[in-house]
Amino acid sequence: MLQPGALVKGDTNNLRKTGVGLLCRPGGDTPCGPMSGEQDHRYTGPNHLGPSHSSPYPTSRLQGPLSLVDLAKELELASASVSSHAGARLQTILEQMRALQVQAQEILQKAKADLDLHQAECRFKRSVGRIYHVYRRPDESLYFSMLSPEDHSGAAPHEYIASYRLEADQSFTPADEVVRVDAARLELERTFLRRLLP
Repeated sequence: MLQPGALVKGDTNNLRKTGVGLLCRPGGDTPCGPMSGEQDHRYTGPNHLGPSHSSPYPTSRLQGPLSLVDLAKELELASASVSSHAGARLQTILEQMRALQVQAQEILQKAKADLDLHQAECRFKRSVGRIYHVYRRPDESLYFSMLSPEDHSGAAPHEYIASYRLEADQSFTPADEVVRVDAARLELERTFLRRLLP
């Protein structure tokens, strides 16, 4: 085995073998090149002068060689991850939009029902918090009454529709939902008080 710097036997050009598999002419102007049968994998472009974290190629001798295939795989995985994350967020937004659409429809239906009740005939002044009863005449017209079907001893003069409580915002709550609505409102007030008070 030839030692670095030793003369190559039979070499008429006085080439010397180096320790990296290259042939160089001592004192010559010709740069070292690979030996016959060897492939040169050296980087021939300009060297990176910035910080190592911004280098387009590994700058550490302990770091593995840069593989374009591995880089492409990492980019593909990153793209898939971002697409999946964006898709999940868009799905969440879509579900929220659907829920808001359902709530909007419920609000519109409730507003229409309240408007119809306000247009019903009422010959007395309604008070907030009181429960009133709605009847329908044979001509399909609606009217409010302070008397419930029980007050008429089961013989109401016209068709009984429903009973409602007038709220502070001038909306109407069906009498059979008053207990549930009051419980939900009380729980909401307690929640706000717990957050406001230390």
